[in-house]
Amino acid sequence: MQEVGGSIPPGSTSLCRLRLLRLGEPFRSEGCLAVAQRARAGLGEPGNRVLAFVLSEAGLMKYVYILESLDSKHFYVGITDDLRARLAKHNAGEVPHTSKYGPWRIRTYVAFSDEALAIAFEKYLKSHSGRAFAKKRL
Repeated sequence: MQEVGGSIPPGSTSLCRLRLLRLGEPFRSEGCLAVAQRARAGLGEPGNRVLAFVLSEAGLMKYVYILESLDSKHFYVGITDDLRARLAKHNAGEVPHTSKYGPWRIRTYVAFSDEALAIAFEKYLKSHSGRAFAKKRL
């Protein structure tokens, strides 16, 4: 087993609780070890992945994204329904603000099923404290 740095020893109750918060409650007969194995396998909570796919395909998801120019000197924060199409527009020069600094790549994005939350998060990322947060954490 690989050692993990920090003050929480592997296998402790606190670490199990963090995994449960991130991955949801375990199925009836599995414990914390099984939840960790599902996380490593990329399975997570099966119902949530299906719901996210359905919402995405129906166009009900909002994506807040951060673009980074390939020279890594410029960043852009935006919101969209279709992330791939929006990136293509940025790289084709169809967006006036980003046309002079392209080409662009997606640095990170966050999907929201609630439009109001997505708009609020985009507004936050464009604020001074939001830019600091994105630079340090995203």
